[in-house]
Amino acid sequence: MDLDELQRIRQWHARHRNDHPVEYHLWDAMLTLWLAGWVGCIPAWVLEAEWAFPLCLAAISAPSLYVAGRLKAHRARKLRCDWAR
Repeated sequence: MDLDELQRIRQWHARHRNDHPVEYHLWDAMLTLWLAGWVGCIPAWVLEAEWAFPLCLAAISAPSLYVAGRLKAHRARKLRCDWAR
């Protein structure tokens, strides 16, 4: 997932914040995890905390995994994703 797609989804959530508040906050949580994953890689490397690298990788992957899960549920008609292309 590239930054343009992250931004497009973020803008959709910002425009529809009042209509979809839970989805808005879930997306904010995904972006927070993404940022924490990138920021956490440097201290993990400096402190030689190898156990933290899988956690950082999982956090960096959080938005992509969220989008993939939502799109899969959308295709299965279990929920609707208005921001899906």
